[in-house]
Order: sequence, then structure tokens, then C-alpha cells
Amino acid sequence: MRETLARADRASMQLLMGAGLALLSYVFVGVLLFTVVASLIVIGLGVLPETVLLLRRMAGSKRRQVGRWSGTEIREAYTPLTGTLVERVRKAVKDPGTYRDLRWLFVHFVYGLALLYVALPLWVIGALVDGVWCGLLGRKAVVLPLIGRLAELDTRWSTALLKPSPEAERNAELAQRVEELTQTRAGAVAAHGAELRRIERDLHDGTQARLVALSMRMGLARRVYDKDPEAVRKLLADAQDQAEEALTELRHVVRGIHPPILTDRGLVGAVRALAASSGLDVSVRDDGMADGPRAPAAVEAAAYFVVAEALTNAAKHSGARRATVELARGAAGLRLLVRDEGHGGADESGGSGLLGMRRRVAALDGTMEVVSPAGGPTEIGVELPCVW
Repeated sequence: MRETLARADRASMQLLMGAGLALLSYVFVGVLLFTVVASLIVIGLGVLPETVLLLRRMAGSKRRQVGRWSGTEIREAYTPLTGTLVERVRKAVKDPGTYRDLRWLFVHFVYGLALLYVALPLWVIGALVDGVWCGLLGRKAVVLPLIGRLAELDTRWSTALLKPSPEAERNAELAQRVEELTQTRAGAVAAHGAELRRIERDLHDGTQARLVALSMRMGLARRVYDKDPEAVRKLLADAQDQAEEALTELRHVVRGIHPPILTDRGLVGAVRALAASSGLDVSVRDDGMADGPRAPAAVEAAAYFVVAEALTNAAKHSGARRATVELARGAAGLRLLVRDEGHGGADESGGSGLLGMRRRVAALDGTMEVVSPAGGPTEIGVELPCVW
């Protein structure tokens, strides 16, 4: 009897929330009428996408409610409302999900309230009938389980109305994928532009300045060649130092484009070199990657720069003394994990380089997850798709 009462109570709450959402949909009808009138006079056309987004939130609330009761999630399949105002209006009007949600809105207003009205007298009847039937005769409850069946009926009807068709799911997934690729391309272009500006800055402020100084010293040496051999010797020595410093800076710029150590020693060797020079006690686990086939050069470069930036951030900001780098070859690509034992709290908006890392990974259609609770530790997990 206790289990029956608990299930009937849960079912009643389910029906009550459905009835509340049905009443809210009654209010939403007024919003729809206002949106239609505003759209017809064109001036208020911008209200249409916002109204559709509000409708999606209401339908999403019902999906979550049904999912909690049935344990089965109802997938959403919507076209993202992005772009200019005209594009957003066109997408909202052409999206089949808009009309699916409108159909659910009007039908749910009827059955959402009707099921609750049926359930209320069942409580009164059930308290009398099942109280005697179960309490005195020790039989199974008869009336109260009907409330659970009403909740299941609400679930079936809502699922039928809100579940998108396979074609709608495919179209929504395709639209979502296009949106993701558009953002990824924008991020890759931004990252590429930032990289070009960094290279230009390094060449202008470093190598170019030293080459100018070298040219000036060579010119001075030529002028005083016959008059002061000792001064010429000193100028040539300074010029040699300038040339060596310029070569060092050029090597630094080249390493920033594509580290030669990746070509020479592979990803595992390059990461071990980073670990040795990071200033932290870094342990590297490669899962036998050094003995198998190598990943494509672009994937190795992205992984190398992620590890380098992560170790640099750990050394500068985390207060950690130890870190761990794990490299693994997966069926779908390369997986890496960088973990430090610092104080955590890493924020992508704080200029810590995480945004640049994410853009570099996204440019290869990879994924990056940052877990950095206050107090630590910080874990950066990256998956880069590739074919071995």
C-alpha cells in the first residue's frame, strides 16, 4: 500500500505540473496573437524569433518532465536561430519543430487539464475504496493505480506530439553541425590570425632589430677599416654576437610554427623534452605510442602546443609542483590528458591561453574539456581525431 501511495503521489505531481504548464500555454496564446499581429505589420518582426525560442523552452520543459517520469529522453531537433534578423525569422518559420511545438501547445492545453480533473476524484474514491480493500481485506489497490496510468497516458501523448521525425532529427543535426563548423572555422581563422601577428611581432621586434644593428656595425667597420683596425675588430665581434642572437631568435620563431623536435623525435619525445624543461616534476605516460605509427603532423603539432601551453600555465599560475601528461592512441584518434596538482580555478576568460588551445583543437574537429575546481586539481583532456 505504501508503494501504491508513493506512486500515486508522484503521478499526481506529474499531472499537476502538466496542468500548470497547460495553464501557462493559455497565457502563451496571447503572446502568439501579439506576435502574429506584430509580424503582419513588419515593424515587430523581430518578436517572432524570440517567441519561437520561448515556445521551445516550454516544450523543453515538458520534455524534461516526461523524461523524469518515464526515464526516456525525448530528443530535441531544432534549427538554430542564428544570423541576421531576416535569417532568424526565415529559420523560425521554416523549422518543422516550430509547428510541432505549436501542435503540442494547443492539444496539451486540453489533455493537460483534463487528466488532472480526472485524477482529483480518483484520490477521494481511492482513499475510501482502497482504504477498505487494502487495509481491511489485504488486497491490492484498485483505484489509486489508475492515477499512475493517467500519468503514463500523459507521457505517451506528449511523447507522440513532441518527438521529432527521423528526417527532422537529421535536418536539425545537419544544421547544428553546420553551425559548429562555422564557429570552428571562425575560431581557426582567429587563431591563425593571432599566430601570424605573433610571428610578425617576433620578427619585427627581435630578429629585424638585431639585423638592423648588425648592418650598422658592418657599415661602421667598413668606414674605419683603414684608420682603426682595433675598432674594426671590436665591431666585427659585436656583429658576430648580433648574428648569433638573430639566428637564435629565428630558431625560436621556427619552433613556434612547427617545432623541429616533432619531426626528429616524434610526439612522445617532444613531450618528454617539454616535461624536462618545464620547471615542474612532470611524469609522462605514453601507453606505448612511441613504438606504433605516428599521428599526422597537424595532430602532433596541436597536441604538442596544448601540452606546452598547459605546462606553462601550470608553472606560472597554478602553484603546482608536479604534473602528469598522458598520451594514448584511441580507435578514433589521439587522446591526451594534462593534470597538475595546483590550486585550480582555471578560467578561459582570464587570458590563460585556454581559449587559444580550444581553438587549435577545434580547428582539427577535436574536443577539449577543462575540469578545474577551486582547490584543484586541474585536468585538461583533449581528443584529436585521426587515422593511424
